[in-house]
Formats: sequence, structure tokens, C-alpha cells
Amino acid sequence: MTDPATDNRRLPPERDVFSVSRLNRTARQLLEQSLTRIWVEGELSNIARPTSGHLYFTLKDNKAQVRGAMFRSRNQLLRFKPEEGMQVTVRAKVSLYEPRGDYQLIAEYMEEAGDGVLQRAFEALKLKLDREGLFDPDTKRELPALPGRIGVMTSPTGAAIRDVLSVLGRRFPAIPVVVYPVPVQGKDAGRAIAAMLETASQRNECDVLILTRGGGSLEDLWAFNEEPVARAIHACRIPVVSAVGHEVDFTIADFVADRRAPTPSAAAELVTPDQAEWLEQWRGLEARLLHRMQLRLADRTTQLQWLRKRLSLRHPGQYLRQQAQRLDELEARARLAIRSIFNHLQAKVNASSAALKQATPAHRIHRYALQRQSLEQRMCAAVKRLVADRQRRFAVACKTLDTISPLATLDRGYSIVTRVQDRSILRTAATLKPGEQVEARLAKGQLLCTVDDVIK
Repeated sequence: MTDPATDNRRLPPERDVFSVSRLNRTARQLLEQSLTRIWVEGELSNIARPTSGHLYFTLKDNKAQVRGAMFRSRNQLLRFKPEEGMQVTVRAKVSLYEPRGDYQLIAEYMEEAGDGVLQRAFEALKLKLDREGLFDPDTKRELPALPGRIGVMTSPTGAAIRDVLSVLGRRFPAIPVVVYPVPVQGKDAGRAIAAMLETASQRNECDVLILTRGGGSLEDLWAFNEEPVARAIHACRIPVVSAVGHEVDFTIADFVADRRAPTPSAAAELVTPDQAEWLEQWRGLEARLLHRMQLRLADRTTQLQWLRKRLSLRHPGQYLRQQAQRLDELEARARLAIRSIFNHLQAKVNASSAALKQATPAHRIHRYALQRQSLEQRMCAAVKRLVADRQRRFAVACKTLDTISPLATLDRGYSIVTRVQDRSILRTAATLKPGEQVEARLAKGQLLCTVDDVIK
């Protein structure tokens, strides 16, 4: 007999019963896992914008429709305002709104359908060029602080050229401007811009180049999104500033260029310094230069005065005066020494006289008198010899000083001859040429002479 507990074949299969909420949740998970992100194109209708900031809409074609939602964090990035009946392309995830059981699109990005193909081409080219390094910030060149000439590449009849020239004339009218006329819209505009960029690079007559045009739709600006234009900008030897469209417009040229300006006027301000600021800087530099020149002049004047002082200290006359002063000092010291000796001897004599008066022996008095007389004679002789020696040494010193003095040489009929041109003292006639001027200094006065002939 078979055990019913072990015989599963006879039991009915267990049923997995879904609740409605579980069913909708499972369906939502299946939709989100199988259709992660898709592109859907259709016509907008039933647009709703509640106070939450979210955007709700219906996307339809002539046979079907589907609900959609775009949350606030995403629709704030839209570059246009969705309107009823507008044909759009939406990138979205497919999901299901569980409370009602309606499947819907959760939109992440939305664009007008007319620009969709161009936008995808734009993104593809942008990614390609970025991978090749054309957008690398390390390749961007610095703009010159004060360009010698500015090139403007745009349509000669558009509003952009008028705005650029107006700003350039206002900020720094002294900088010359070269206009490179090109079409900025149309089928062949991209090739024309690339060819003109190559021409400007070969001519290399400007220090900076502004590539610009006014605003417009993506299709109007498409010439600046073409690959030849991007590669021509990257190959250009001149720094390029791209100013295409308005502030919200971005083109491939903006990413490749060395700098991007939001408008043509902003590009003109970017490449030129403010004339008033430069004039103010020049005035500051002028003041600093004048101050440094005054300091340098004062320093050189002080140095000249110091050299003159040194020259005066080493002059022979100054040396003679110092030696004469030295002799006066020696004479004064000699007189002081003699007076000191005399006073000392006088004191000894006085002491002896006092001792003699106290002792009063006649022979000792007579002996001391003789001794005193002898000492006086010796003292007078010593004083005379000392004075004579000092006078002799003084006379020898004076004679020696007179002998080595250049003034004494001049007194003997000689002269000191110097070249007028460089004030150098002449020791040989071979260094002169006929016609040169020389100056002869005599004992009294000077002569200015012109050389007629040189006898070597």
C-alpha cells in the first residue's frame, strides 16, 4: 500500500497566486530590465506641469500613444520649452506606474525631432575628436596680452562683424584688424571656413584670430560643427577664439579652439586689453622708472663724493700737511720733555738746597754748588743737542718732502702734460697724433696746446 504523504503525483500542483500589486510590480521590473533605455519619437500632447516641477505628457503617432513623465531634475536641463503638437525625440526608460497599471516612459532627455539627427552627429563627432586629443587643455595656447594685429573670420555683412569691430575700436583702437570674409551658413560654408583658416595660418599676419557669427538654430550653426573646420582650427598656427552663437550655443569649434567666448562682443573684449588700464599701468611703470633713476643717480652722486674725498686724502699736499703737523707735534712733545726734565732737576736742586740749609757744612755746600753747576751745564748741553737734533731732522724731512713733491718739480721748470680727450698723463710722444689737444700744467698756470708734429 502506497503512502499518500510520499506520492506527489496524486496531489494537485500548488498555485502561485499573484496579487494585483505584485503583478504590476513584476511587470514593471520586467519592463525596466528588458527595455533599459530606448529612443522614441512622437508628437507631444496632454502636457501637464504641476507645482512639483515634474513634466507629464503623452507621446503619440497616428496609430498609438504612450504616457510619459520627466522629473524636475531632468526637465530643468531642457534647451527648449515643450509645447502641444511638437514633434520630439525622447531617450527614456520603459516602466510601469503600479497604482494604475499603466506602462509609461521615464524620460531622461528630450530634443526637438528636427534637430535629433544633427545632435547625434554632433555628439558622435565630439566623442571622436575628444578621443583623438583635439580638446586636450594642454594643447591650448595662451592669448597674447597685447596683439600686434587681430584677425576676424566671419561674414562681412553679418551683425557679428559690426559688434566685434565696435568693441575693438572702443577698447584699443590702435590695434589693426584683418577681416577674413567667409560664409557662415549653408552647404559649402564648412569647407570655406576650413580653407580660410588654412590661408590665415599660412599668411601668419595676425597674433590672434576670432572665428565668429551670430546666433541661430543648430542647423544654422552646423558649419562650425563640421570635422574639416575642427581640424583646421587645431592645425592653425595662430591662437583661435571661437565665438559662435549665443551663450547657450556650443559647437565643435568651441571645444577645439584655444578659447571660447559666449558672444562676438565678448570675444573682442577677450583678445584686447583695456586701453585705460594699460595707460594706467604705463603711468605706474613710468613713475617706478623715474624713482629708480633718482635712486641710482643719488647713489652715483654719493659714490662720486666718496671718491673725491679719497682723492683729496691721497693728494701730496695733504701728505705734506700731515707731516708738517706731525713735526709740530714732535716739537711740542720735545719742549714738554725738556720742561719736564728741567722741572725735575729744579726740584732736585731745591731739595738739595733745603737739605744743605739743614746740614750747613761748608764743604758739602761747595761740592753741591759745583755739582749743581755741572748739572746745569750738562742739562743745557743736552737741551741744545736735543733741540739741534730735532731741528736737523725737521729740516731733512722738509727737504725730503720738497724733493718728492710734484710742485717742486714744476718749480724747476718742468710741466705735466695730459691728453685733453681722456685726461691721461703723457709719458711718451708716440701716443699722440698731429691735431690732438694737450694741456700742460706749469708751476703757475696751465697751457692748452694743439700738436702740430710728433717727433718720436
